[in-house]
Formats: sequence, structure tokens, C-alpha cells
Amino acid sequence: MFLRFGLLLLLLAGPARGEAVRLAVASNFQETARTLADLFEKRSGRRVVLSAASSGKLYAQIRHGAPFDLFLSADAERPQRLAREGRTIGFPRTYAIGRLVYWSPATPGDAHACREGLQRAQRLALANPDTAPYGAAALEVLKRLGLEGTRRVTGENIGQTFAFVASGAVDGGFVAAAQLRGRDDLPGCRWPVPAGLHRPIAQQAALLERGAENEAAHDFFAFLFTPVARERIRAAGYDLP
Repeated sequence: MFLRFGLLLLLLAGPARGEAVRLAVASNFQETARTLADLFEKRSGRRVVLSAASSGKLYAQIRHGAPFDLFLSADAERPQRLAREGRTIGFPRTYAIGRLVYWSPATPGDAHACREGLQRAQRLALANPDTAPYGAAALEVLKRLGLEGTRRVTGENIGQTFAFVASGAVDGGFVAAAQLRGRDDLPGCRWPVPAGLHRPIAQQAALLERGAENEAAHDFFAFLFTPVARERIRAAGYDLP
């Protein structure tokens, strides 16, 4: 372990040539992953190629042979499945804890007003609960609040869900806190959903079989858990494990 950490410090100390890292990343984490990838590229000279989609879609692509070295999922379930199937190197690790927010652009006021507005909403947006962990969490919230019968518009992933809410096509919707971080220009109210209303959104990273011989992939996986990367993740609106 100490040897690997030493090698990582040498890697981050200055540019070096090497293989590209092909990263499958859940849509909610796309912007943060790009920030981390830029920092990693500047310090290591290794290129990071991102492909973003819902965690369920990426999981299916990996199982069908998609050429990814690393998987940054929005849940723990799918990386753990890949590990049980023998498709990972080592064990997945939690790199972030996601936070869910109800956002209603058309509703003025504070979080309390937003929470009351949710009870009256006629049409809500959430990501597909079958493939997107944030959508699954949102559905849990609706069930807990007795609102599962509310008419819903389903986004393929959390990025599309955000677009539905921003367009005004729905009364409001459940998005990732990271999508609203630093966006004071956006109208309406926001209700940070209490963590007790849904299972924790533990986002795990897995080093995949294809990345076994890719030193850059190993180093990027290790980089995710360094203090500088963890601070970037926290600043982007996530809790840390």
C-alpha cells in the first residue's frame, strides 16, 4: 500500500506519458468528474475520456463489453454486482454520498414553501428509478410522503430530469444537490430532502477488468481518494464517506 501511495505522489508531481483512462461516470457526477479529470491530466499527463449516462445504462454497457477502465456509479449496488460477477479488480469504494433536492422554479419562497408546494404539485419530474439511483431515492421519498400517485415525468438520467424541471414543463422535480450548487441564478425554491426519507445514495467507484493492466487507471482510482480530490468532491455538493 505504501509503495502504491509513493508511486501516486511521483505521478502527481509532474507530467508523464501513458495510457488514457476510459471512465464511465453517472450523470450526476459528470461535471465533478470532469473537474477531477482536468486536474489529474495536468498533473500526470494522462488523458481521461468520460462517458456519462445513468448508472443502470452504464452497468449494462459494461456487462456487454464496453471498453471502460473505471466505473463511477451513483449507487453501491451496481459496482458490487460487478464485483460479485468477477468484473472488477479489488473491491469498489464509496467516493461520495449523494444528496437529493426538490426544486420548483415556479414556486417562490424558502425550503418550507417548497415542501408545501410539493404536496400540491400535479406533475413531477424524477429520473428513471430502474436505472438511476437518484430516481430510486426520489420514488422512496414520494412513497414516504404518500405522494406516489402524483403524475410523473421520467428522465432517462438525472441530467435529463434537471432539464425537464428547468424547462417549466413540470411543477417541480427531484435533482442532485450538486446540480444546483452555486446556481443562485436559478429561479424558484429548493427543499433539501432529509436523508431519513430515502436510503443513502452511496456512490461507489470500481476499477474494472479492462483497467487491470492500465497503470493510469489504477492511479486515477487512487487519486479519487486523495485529500485534494475529496475536497473537490465535497465542494461540488456531496457528502464524503
